[in-house]
Amino acid sequence: MWPAPEPGDIVWCRFPEWPRDKPGPKSRPALVVEVAQLADGIEVNVAYGTSQKLGRLLAGEFAIRKMANAAAFALAGLSYDTKFDLGEMLSLPWGDQFFAIPPDPQHGQIPKLGSLHPGMMKVVEAALRATRSPR
Repeated sequence: MWPAPEPGDIVWCRFPEWPRDKPGPKSRPALVVEVAQLADGIEVNVAYGTSQKLGRLLAGEFAIRKMANAAAFALAGLSYDTKFDLGEMLSLPWGDQFFAIPPDPQHGQIPKLGSLHPGMMKVVEAALRATRSPR
């Protein structure tokens, strides 16, 4: 199995739709927010990522855009401008049920696309604070 990801990693994930215990129909970027070692394996809390509807960011969302921050975009390993929704996070077991090796793996045969740029932390913190207020 793969080594555990770290908070701030961006991974290739079959983020569940409904029901939440089944992998979604397609892989997408997800931001690793927290990693926990459990008795039966590793659990990863991830935030949903999408390249859709980037024109409007809601409370709890932030975007990584190539033209706005080329360094953050490159480090993230993204193919498209992407927004992450910290209001839509799930804890998933770390393994091939929900995670996959990306089509163009830059970090070896693991689900990691890239990492969150340190310069994005204030944006992420603001998005996280916004999840605590009504949407």
